[in-house]
Amino acid sequence: MINRLNLLFVGVGGQGVLTASDIAAQVGLDLGLDAKKSEVHGFAQRGGVVESHVRWAPRVGSPTCEEGTVDVLLAFELLEAARWLNFLKPGGIVIVNRQKIMPMSVSVGNAVYPSEEAILAALHQRAGTVIVVDALPLAEQAGNPRTVNTVMLAALAALLETDPAVWETAILRRVPAKYTEVNKIAFRLGQQAARSSVTN
Repeated sequence: MINRLNLLFVGVGGQGVLTASDIAAQVGLDLGLDAKKSEVHGFAQRGGVVESHVRWAPRVGSPTCEEGTVDVLLAFELLEAARWLNFLKPGGIVIVNRQKIMPMSVSVGNAVYPSEEAILAALHQRAGTVIVVDALPLAEQAGNPRTVNTVMLAALAALLETDPAVWETAILRRVPAKYTEVNKIAFRLGQQAARSSVTN
């Protein structure tokens, strides 16, 4: 049973990063722990960078994680995983969505988006475990592309020493009743994807 965990959720506005971190904080509380979160979303509505820290412990002080202390980096976009890698503790876990969303600097020609191979190589240099999830296609397969965050949370739940049912229940409490079934499917697909894509 986990009693202490530092999580960092990162991605791009519109991907459901903040909702996912809200749910993760709720799971910590449901497990009987203290849980705190902190978020920065700046230009999230314009597709800008979003970050949210979630900490579980018997007693949590600061809601933010210091660099080098994150146990699990959950990146909803490929390049964002590399941007925030310095927050991951050496040997930690990275769960990354393979989706690429070009930043404005790339779109206007001022920068080049690194290759997937280069990004994954950087992740492997620091992380002990890297999980790559094709979350958007899985969300679409489930029936709604907006369930990317459910797919990612399911991947997280598959790796932690927690009951996945606690996560699924927290997700379903958060979504409107009419989206219950699609989120159940997305959760199952995310679990399957995580378990089949562990690379050390």
